[in-house]
Amino acid sequence: MATVITYGTYDLFHIGHLRLLQRAKALAGEGGRLIVGVSTDRFNWEEKKKRSAIPYEQRAEIVAALKCVDQVIPEDDWDMKRDILKYDVDVFTIGGDWEGKFDHLKEVCKVVYLPRTEGISSTDLKAGIREGRRDS
Repeated sequence: MATVITYGTYDLFHIGHLRLLQRAKALAGEGGRLIVGVSTDRFNWEEKKKRSAIPYEQRAEIVAALKCVDQVIPEDDWDMKRDILKYDVDVFTIGGDWEGKFDHLKEVCKVVYLPRTEGISSTDLKAGIREGRRDS
């Protein structure tokens, strides 16, 4: 039983998001907790330089409604260490596309990079929508 935390924008929620969150919950084990930091609109725009299609409040509500998620918190900066300490987190996990970028957190908890779901991403979905494709 462990407390696991992960972060993301979760814009245009898709099967890749769901599978990542389910795998994150599995890391918590029986009786464990999954905390999900959902990026705020301000953080996405000012820090990540990307605009979400779905507003923060709706993205947070969608993520909170999933049975694998125990708690949703706002992600408004890059200070994951503060949240890890505040919520007594055992495992920080995030998609494999971030491999190595959060290794500095290993001083306070276990860090696990999960593989992405092949063939799906919000970036690709947005590009397909702009281009009028239906295959994304």
